[in-house]
Amino acid sequence: MPQLRVAVAGAGIAGLTLALALHRAGIDCHLYEQAEHLTEVGAGVQVTPNAARLLHRLGLRERLRAVAVTPRAIEMRRWDDGGLLKRTELGDLCHRRFGAPYYAVHRAHLHDALLSHVPPEHVHLGARLTAVTQNTDAARLHLSDGTTVTADLAVGADGIRSVTRQHLAADRPRYSGQTIYRGLIPAARLPHLTADPRVRLWFGPGRHCVCYPVSAGRQVSFGATVPASDWGEESWSAPGDRAALAAAYQGWHPDVTRLIGAADTVSRWALYDRDNPGRLSAGRVAVIGDAAHPMLPFQAQGANQAVEDAVALAACLAGAGPGGLGAALHRYERVRLPRTTRIQRQSRANATTFHLADGAGQRRRDAAAQTSPGLEEHAWLFGYDAERAATSSRSRRWN
Repeated sequence: MPQLRVAVAGAGIAGLTLALALHRAGIDCHLYEQAEHLTEVGAGVQVTPNAARLLHRLGLRERLRAVAVTPRAIEMRRWDDGGLLKRTELGDLCHRRFGAPYYAVHRAHLHDALLSHVPPEHVHLGARLTAVTQNTDAARLHLSDGTTVTADLAVGADGIRSVTRQHLAADRPRYSGQTIYRGLIPAARLPHLTADPRVRLWFGPGRHCVCYPVSAGRQVSFGATVPASDWGEESWSAPGDRAALAAAYQGWHPDVTRLIGAADTVSRWALYDRDNPGRLSAGRVAVIGDAAHPMLPFQAQGANQAVEDAVALAACLAGAGPGGLGAALHRYERVRLPRTTRIQRQSRANATTFHLADGAGQRRRDAAAQTSPGLEEHAWLFGYDAERAATSSRSRRWN
């Protein structure tokens, strides 16, 4: 059987995970990344068990253990008095329940771990994608230097401003009305927040703040949302104004104000997502991660769903060969669309739920939080195995 050739636009978390999963499946894959040097921006990322188990299978277990933190719990608190609304136990309990840990990790460390497992000759830098074309025989990536890359399948892992997505939908990113300030702080400055590692969130009118330790406990990553009716920057990210951030959280609990005050620098990002295109492939072109279903960060699933997409797509392509590409992509869509649609919708809904003004709606939210079943509430999310789902779907189709 001829070997399938896959060309991937983008070498972020989605693209690197796909390259690693395809390499594991014996499929030829090359990545084309517009950056001249791979430096992952951002701060922390929560790697939940549904993605952690897949990363472990790909060989990243020891690397993640060395650089990540395993939080003991997620705590949701009120904005003003810090009153506990809900605590979800994690740690060993989560690991035993779902067979994989819950990690808090610096995004750059996760990116580096993935990159170290991909053959360097398969990663092409300074390769900016300008267009994707296809016919019945092949897909082609057209690069800004005039180069054309031909493959059996082109995969867009090129983020929310994806060029590849144009084959699926003529849509544009949707601004949420929220921006987020992100930063990293030396843990020594915040011993009251790092001695007992937890994911901490404070909910308040119009905004919320989240923090957790990363970098094997040496740093604290935080994100603090601030509403903004219009985003005037040409870029979706910009240096943040610490004084403006502090003013936006004036009157909040001292843990929040001390957290913000401990940051030397912050970045500010506009929060966008896109509507569900209703499909994940068109002919010989497919999309994964933010190119497929960019999500607001209000369920901490963007990176996790990118990992799930990549592993599921690789599982669908395994053994397919060029002649079985159409059926493999159909399986990929059938497996992934219902799940990513649900998570994307919940992330949008949380943009409202997290930011309720004090009043009747907020009191109903808080009462419901205090009666939740804890970790079991997340079983549908954390217990899901994307590789098994894709493999089972393939087996049902072939048998």
